[in-house]
Amino acid sequence: MIAPAWMHEQVTAEQYDSWSEEQRAGIEIVDGMVVVSPSASKRHNRLIKILAVALEAAAGPDWNADFDFDVRLQDVPLTNRRPDVVLYRADTIDIMPARPEHILLVAEVISPGSETTDRIVKAEQYARAGISYYWRVEQPPAGVPVVHTYVLDPATGAYRDGEVFTGVVDAVAPFPVKIDLARL
Repeated sequence: MIAPAWMHEQVTAEQYDSWSEEQRAGIEIVDGMVVVSPSASKRHNRLIKILAVALEAAAGPDWNADFDFDVRLQDVPLTNRRPDVVLYRADTIDIMPARPEHILLVAEVISPGSETTDRIVKAEQYARAGISYYWRVEQPPAGVPVVHTYVLDPATGAYRDGEVFTGVVDAVAPFPVKIDLARL
């Protein structure tokens, strides 16, 4: 199978914004280049749903938690990511693409094939964009999920380690939230 020509050329924000939602599904844009994301497992999707529901309930009416939409990290070269969970200001629900200034927290659930990207590359991109909190959810082959939390250090522009939770998240930042991930 030969990839379409547009997968070998840098995409601008204007080009990308003209594409339909179907054309955007399952991809991210990194430095203007299309990156295809494979379909997630049921376990991965279940973790995302549990996280999003719990975060939204704990955050209150000023915040929404959702998944599977673009976050525009930079315009040139275009970088759009689709974090697994995004906690964003409720009053920005109709603003697309979402921008870092709308977002309080992003979470990534690590899957085979995305380990380096989720652990290092995306964390650096989210920090550089100014997103205050980053959560990384590890899925050990046998056992319960482990959640690593990070908070942006405004002085360095990098994330510093927060708390680590195994099975049950009992976080105090960015607000108190308790999430039982051991019940999958």
